[in-house]
Amino acid sequence: MQRINVHELVDEARFNGFHLTILIWCMLITAIDGYDLTVTGIALPSIMKEMGVSAVTAGFMTSSALFGMMFGSFFLGALSDKIGRRWTLAICVFLFSAFTAAAGFTSEPYSFSVLRFISGLGLGGAMPNVIAQMSEYSPKKTRGFVTTMMYSGYGIGAISAALLGKLLFVTHGWQSVFFASAPPLVLIPFAMKSMPESLPYLIAHKFDSQIRAIVSRIEPGIRVEERVEFHMPIQERVGGVPVARLFQEGRGVSTVMFCIAMFTALFMVYTLITWLTKLMAMSGYSLGSALNFVIVMNIGAIIGAIAGGWLSDRLNIKWVLVTMYVLGSGFLCLMTVTTSTALLFVIMGAIGICTVGAQIVAYVYCGLFYPTAIRATGVGVALGVGRLGAIVSPPLIGMMVAMKLPLNQNLLVVAALCAVAAVMFAATGHRRSISNSRGSAAPDVDSVDRGRPEANV
Repeated sequence: MQRINVHELVDEARFNGFHLTILIWCMLITAIDGYDLTVTGIALPSIMKEMGVSAVTAGFMTSSALFGMMFGSFFLGALSDKIGRRWTLAICVFLFSAFTAAAGFTSEPYSFSVLRFISGLGLGGAMPNVIAQMSEYSPKKTRGFVTTMMYSGYGIGAISAALLGKLLFVTHGWQSVFFASAPPLVLIPFAMKSMPESLPYLIAHKFDSQIRAIVSRIEPGIRVEERVEFHMPIQERVGGVPVARLFQEGRGVSTVMFCIAMFTALFMVYTLITWLTKLMAMSGYSLGSALNFVIVMNIGAIIGAIAGGWLSDRLNIKWVLVTMYVLGSGFLCLMTVTTSTALLFVIMGAIGICTVGAQIVAYVYCGLFYPTAIRATGVGVALGVGRLGAIVSPPLIGMMVAMKLPLNQNLLVVAALCAVAAVMFAATGHRRSISNSRGSAAPDVDSVDRGRPEANV
């Protein structure tokens, strides 16, 4: 009987149309996710004015979606191990598209917060699943680059939100950018038809006909016999208690480090996402100019994600990530000592590269750290804990905004968090990789194969 190791098949495959299809769909889902996530921050000054709410209340309104994202990361991240990744992604897209659009019909903070909480469930669940999907199907040589390319869609979505805000706010009000979240709902059936299911899920449920079809698309020249057994390495198979496996085989300390790092990093990132427009407006810039800073930051995020992915395929992804965060902290400090508007735009672009762009690399690093069978769960748990940082960020910064503190002081807080995230990511990794957990010592973290998804780098 022919035996095909699908893990090795994916690793050694060449990037082709099948991989491009997955990249396009994951990138599109990420762009929609990025739009729906940033739309509240884009509209926040207008929402505060129309609803008559304080900065503190506005911070809690923003946190409602982030609170939902925490639960979505935990439960919808792990749900894909049970019902499959396609259905989980379809549920996520429905939640964040439908309920973000519904929030545009509200006129007071309570119903707005409830609807944003529900949309946050989908936003939080989509992230670990698209990362896992792209990581799982990408060839080893291009895995880091392709996955960060996919997640650069977030920046495209955020830029789209800012551009629509500039076009629609004056004539159609803040509600219009929320209504624009509804059209992606029509894409769900097409995504379900085109997107392949997770290989570990198919193997665990013995869906051999589907695996056969996927294998022929991954490697069109392969000859699959009538009698064939598809398999993956033991550590890649679904089994046991997924969350408990995050702390087994030498992963425990690094899992904790990931959680702490994600907490501080997401606090930093969501401070910028939520409050940048308002902070720049309070510093004397018009709403249009403040939105320009958001656009520049997200252009930087796209550049950072792509450049970070390219470097990660050639260097050690952990140290690429740590270097980006260190530079990000420096640029945030630099922004407090210049008054030139042109230079501020340049620095803001660099901040986007080294903070939001670095965060995308961090998602990839977290995805590559865990074996395929628990990848979505591992990323989901790290992001779920990290969401606590995202949740407390808007109200805490809202209190600082209410105190009318100078922009410099707010930026120094963000810079300090960026530095802490760098230290925590630097502390991840052991000398023992999951691929060598059957007895032999693994190479040092800084010399392991950067492209291998099961390597504990």
